[in-house]
Amino acid sequence: MDFEKLMTTLMYFIPAGIVLGAAYLLVKNFLDNDYRVRLLELKKAMTKDMLPLRLQAYERLVLFLERISPSNLLIRISEPNMSAREFQNALLITIRAEYEHNLSQQLYITSLSWELLKMAKEDMIKVINVAANAVGENGTAIDLSREIFQVIMSTDKIPTYKALEHLKEEVRHLF
Repeated sequence: MDFEKLMTTLMYFIPAGIVLGAAYLLVKNFLDNDYRVRLLELKKAMTKDMLPLRLQAYERLVLFLERISPSNLLIRISEPNMSAREFQNALLITIRAEYEHNLSQQLYITSLSWELLKMAKEDMIKVINVAANAVGENGTAIDLSREIFQVIMSTDKIPTYKALEHLKEEVRHLF
């Protein structure tokens, strides 16, 4: 008689266990799918919000590179009657200030782009220092400007060019 009660009890609990297991799997599957959909919506919303910020960062960094490019920088900073040393200091201060003003933009661009941007800044500083050493203490701002262009022409590359082209390419890939 005990065996019969056990079998009867099992006959009720086994189907109930199967139904409970199936219900659990269905609910779990539903919740997992719901989680994935919400995550996708969140990523889509973040991308929608981040794209304008990223584009603004690229714009600001392109502007930075243009502002420190030799042709723009030398014309913008040049003042009559400046010595070569004064002009060198003014150029270096301007480059560093421009860079510091844009430090936060590295959050929105790739690490490679930021490294290329830093290299462009450092290369431009190096060109100015090399040209200033060549001009010497008695040179004028005009002499330094000429020497900067000669140093750049002798290397066959504008320090900001590579970083600028890379930024443009990254923006093209955003779309």
